[in-house]
Amino acid sequence: MKIISWNVNGIRAAIKKGFLDYVKSEDPDILCVQETKAHPDQVDMALEAYPHHHWNSAEKKGYSGTAIFSKIESLNVSLDMGKEEHFGEGRIITLEYQDFFLVNVYTPNAQHGLARLDYRMQWDKDFLTMLKKLEKKKPVIFCGDLNVAHKEIDLKNPQSNRNNPGFSDEEREGFSNYIANGFIDTFREFEEGPGHYTWWSYRFSARAKNIGWRIDYFGISQSLRPRLTDAFIRPEVMGSDHCPVGIILK
Repeated sequence: MKIISWNVNGIRAAIKKGFLDYVKSEDPDILCVQETKAHPDQVDMALEAYPHHHWNSAEKKGYSGTAIFSKIESLNVSLDMGKEEHFGEGRIITLEYQDFFLVNVYTPNAQHGLARLDYRMQWDKDFLTMLKKLEKKKPVIFCGDLNVAHKEIDLKNPQSNRNNPGFSDEEREGFSNYIANGFIDTFREFEEGPGHYTWWSYRFSARAKNIGWRIDYFGISQSLRPRLTDAFIRPEVMGSDHCPVGIILK
């Protein structure tokens, strides 16, 4: 089973930039996207291979939003994490399958000057609580744009970015808490080296120079590790300031 996650930075824009061609060539069983910036009735998209569409769009137009397109019918679907303070931004979709939960997440950015850091840290705590609650029932896969580079190896210029949004000590600790609570950063199971990024600024030819950050992840419960055969990044796929990431489970 192949699962792909991609922050498309506006699904309508991504469609014009080859999104459908990529999906056809990659041919995942399940596709999770973040930052759709659209409601489903605004999107003209033929995905015949994916009969099961799930959307969680933000109340604010042109902002945030998540979606999942699946070849496999889920048992249940839920949106958000059940806390009123997190409603309205369309940041979470959870699908229950036969032997795992799949959570698609678009984590809030701490914003310039870390203006939203307190909210972001509460989000991390609440999201981890949600994941552990799900895990009591069956194993969990979570994926998406988590808006943090966990370690110095996960961005090109760690020293000059200390305490910038996405690389503050608090946000990094928030991700460390996922690991400390038993979740696995799948990509690091297969690749320990530097230079592997999933987001690049549109400025200063950052992508051409590979001056990037790894902020898009797949995390899994430890009980799923024996089924994990690959975890990968697709930096060659254009169409967004992020690139797709994925895993393969046997």
